[in-house]
Amino acid sequence: MTTQTQKVYYPTTAISDGQHGEGFVACGIRPIREDFTLFGKAITVKLPVGENGAVLEAIAQAERGDVLVVDARGDVNRAIAGDFVMSMMKAVGIAGLVVDGVIRDIEAARALDFPVFCKGTTAVAGVKNGGGRVQVPVAIGEVAVQPGDYIFGDADGVIVVPQSNIDEVLERTQAKIQSDAEREAAVLQTEETVRAYLAKVTSK
Repeated sequence: MTTQTQKVYYPTTAISDGQHGEGFVACGIRPIREDFTLFGKAITVKLPVGENGAVLEAIAQAERGDVLVVDARGDVNRAIAGDFVMSMMKAVGIAGLVVDGVIRDIEAARALDFPVFCKGTTAVAGVKNGGGRVQVPVAIGEVAVQPGDYIFGDADGVIVVPQSNIDEVLERTQAKIQSDAEREAAVLQTEETVRAYLAKVTSK
């Protein structure tokens, strides 16, 4: 993870502005608790529908601070993990889980204080018949994720930043945060300053 991302938390809205709206995962993947935030480098898993065996392989390979990104092909029937597997993720230092699919044991998962972003929950366990792959290109919804890409998540959703673009995107993100703060300070003073701003932007 870059020094910049270690020092500052960047909301997904700011990252989206810094990346011109690209990379947002808009396919119903939400945090299981609204207060969860997430960022780190992706360790990727690609699963056949209903499978979850390769998730364990990814946990074994993960480095502290990685985000486990699981392409479960949108399956909402079988879970890719329950509370036991997510507890192992937390124990080895994984920063969080993003899955284009579902988990189970939702109440226990929320109590873990481990950021999970998914499509929902199910009572049905995944199977371990083989066929999954780790550290390969995946897709979460329609967003491509390469191993090592940066993943940001919060209550607004999940956004992916290609590893090769991270420094440029963070520079634009920081500039946008600063310009927004200056705009708010200037505009949101009184009714008169708000009306003057509205008159200016609507007269163009």
